[in-house]
Parts: sequence; C-alpha cells; structure tokens
Amino acid sequence: MYAEGGSDRYKWIIVAISSIILAVGGGVFVNLATAFFKPLIIEFGWPRGSTSLIYTAGVVGMALGGVAMGYLADRTTARRIGMFGVIVLGVCLVGAGRANELWQFYLLFFLGGFLGGGSIFAPIISNVGNWFKTNFGLALGITSAGQALGQGGMPYVAALLIGTYGWRDAYSILGISVLLILFPLMFFIRQPPPTGPTDNIVAGGKDEAPVLPSSMVIIWLSPAVVFCCICMSVPLMHLVPLVQDRGYSLQDGAQVLFMMLAAGVAGRIAFGKLADLIGPIRAYFAASSWQTILVLLFAQMQTLDSFYIFAPIFGFGYAGVMTGVVVSVRALTPLSNRAFALGIVTMFAWFGHGIGGYQGGLLFDLTGTYTASYATAALAGVVNLLIVGSLYMTIKRRRAVPELA
Repeated sequence: MYAEGGSDRYKWIIVAISSIILAVGGGVFVNLATAFFKPLIIEFGWPRGSTSLIYTAGVVGMALGGVAMGYLADRTTARRIGMFGVIVLGVCLVGAGRANELWQFYLLFFLGGFLGGGSIFAPIISNVGNWFKTNFGLALGITSAGQALGQGGMPYVAALLIGTYGWRDAYSILGISVLLILFPLMFFIRQPPPTGPTDNIVAGGKDEAPVLPSSMVIIWLSPAVVFCCICMSVPLMHLVPLVQDRGYSLQDGAQVLFMMLAAGVAGRIAFGKLADLIGPIRAYFAASSWQTILVLLFAQMQTLDSFYIFAPIFGFGYAGVMTGVVVSVRALTPLSNRAFALGIVTMFAWFGHGIGGYQGGLLFDLTGTYTASYATAALAGVVNLLIVGSLYMTIKRRRAVPELA
C-alpha cells in the first residue's frame, strides 16, 4: 500500500485524481449557474442583472474561502480540507433545489463558494504543484484541464437534467452526485514527500525570476487576475444566454459552451507545457493576449454554426490563462505558504469573475444587447496585459541584480 511520501510514480496519480475532482467540483460550481440562468428568470421573473448576482455571490464566496482554506491547507492537509468542502458543496446544491427567494440563492451559493469551492480549488491545485520539482507546468496544466472539462461538461449535463426533470431536481441530482463521486476520491489525495531547498526550481529557467517574496507575487498578480477574469467571465457566464437570444435552445447554448471548454482542456495542457519551456509569466501573457483579442467577436456571432466554429478557437487560448496563473504562483512562491498565496491570488480572480458576470448582465439590462458587455470584457483584458507586461519587465530587471541571478 502507498504510504505518505511514497514512490515518485504516485505524483501522476495525484494529478489524475485531482483533475477529476476539479472537473466535478469546479464544473458544478464555477460555471453551473449559466445553465440555470434562463429557467430561473422564466420561473421567477427576476432581472438578468439580479440573476447574475447568484453567480457573483458564489465566486465571491469562493474568493474569500480560498484564502482561509488555503491558509488551513498549509497547516493541515489538502485531503481534510477537501473532504469538508465536498460535503458543504453537495448540501448547498441540494438546498438550491428547494430555494424560492433570490436571497436564498445568494446565501447558498456564497456558502457553497466559501466553505465548499474554497476548500477544493486552492488546496488541491497547490498540493499538485508541491509534488513536482520540474515539469510542474505540465502537471498543473493537466490538473486544471479537468476543471476546464467540468466547466463545459457539467453545464451541458445540467441542461439535460433541467430538460428532463426541471431545474429543482437537477440541482438535487447534482448535489447528491458531488457527494457520491468526490468524497471517496478525496481519500486518494496525499501530501508530497518532504523536500529540501531545491523545491523552488523555476519553470523557464533563465527566462524567469527566482522565487520572489510572496507579498510581491501577490501585489503584482492580484490586480492582473481581476481584469483577466472580468474578461473571461463574460463569455463563461453569458455565452449560453447569448446563443439563446439568437433564437436557439438551451441545449444548443450548453453545447456551444461545452465545445469551447472542451477545447480548453487541450489549451490548459498546452499552455502548461509552454510555461515549462518559456516561463510561466510569458505563457500567461500569451494566453491573455489570445482571449483579449478574440472576446469582442462573440457579440458579432449570429448563427449557430459560427458559434460552433469560433467558440473552440477562443476556448483553446483563453483556457491557458488560469494555467498561467497557478503555474506562476507555484514558480514564484515558497512551499511554506504556497496554498495561502494561491488562495489570495485566486480570491482576486474570483472577484474578477463575479464583477465580469454581473456587469455582463447589468449592461445587457441597460442596453438590450451584449455588445457593451463584451466590449468591456475586451477593455479589461487590455488592462491585464499592461500589468502582466510590467511584471515581466520587473522580473527581468531583478534578474540583473547579482544576488538574484
């Protein structure tokens, strides 16, 4: 039987199990709301902006929870924190199937994010990175690819469940499935064997900085990911409603989203490997450029075929952004507080998701179209690129200092 700190081969089992956990856990929480968007509006008559706040409440909860749970994960184990998160997440989803008031959805999704999603994402991702001294870009890319698959697959599954059983039973089925699938998988999550000072080998070798103070990493990456995630959250949250507004069904919209995020599976792995080759910051910049240039074109799509063609192209590049973020944190922070640092950075990322998801719905309510929503997303992407570019130049200057070489 495998013991704590056992064979080197177990690290790839950690990658596989973690990928499945993020596929189910991340899929049912991060992007699930998009499938329930219009069914809730139809039943309750809520404005689109107010309904978008359900998603915002969830990601804000996950943002705050990631910091708290990341801090605890550095001091206990990812398995213990993750088991607790799975239970909370499953219970909150079942509760959503019985909610009738908007505030109830806000509360359930906030708690599901804070205690559920926050206990899963940062601790699991950080634990994977800690298992690898080299090629951790590829390992984290594969792990985050699971989340990408879940973000596309779970809304599609939810759309099928809604069509068959209605939105209430769909929530309950998904909540019970989370408990039955994820809780047993958490038993396979182990801590890595103890490492020495060679732990912090930086991806990209000569092109990236040595380990930086965590405070500096947080100060640079936190505002960058806010604007980065404002950019990406608009299509994540509002692509399905956009397809429906063009006259197509919920299942059509969910299928387009699935194709976009399925392409993102390959994108996360590819950009993870790219981070190993050229360095995480440059890989992050490349993926951010991809999503910023292309996001505005979504509002120009009119036919289902055009969505089918364009969405996977966007999805391949956009997906590399989150890989770039987690690999950058892994490469630039010390082991002792890596989950905590990742929790803080991803807190700002989830804030960006919440802001972007809400502004997408709000601007639609104000203008009657999604043009302004996607234009604002592109502008946020430009700000992200300016920050990441400045970070890269700062790293280059620091490497010119002899004691940092």
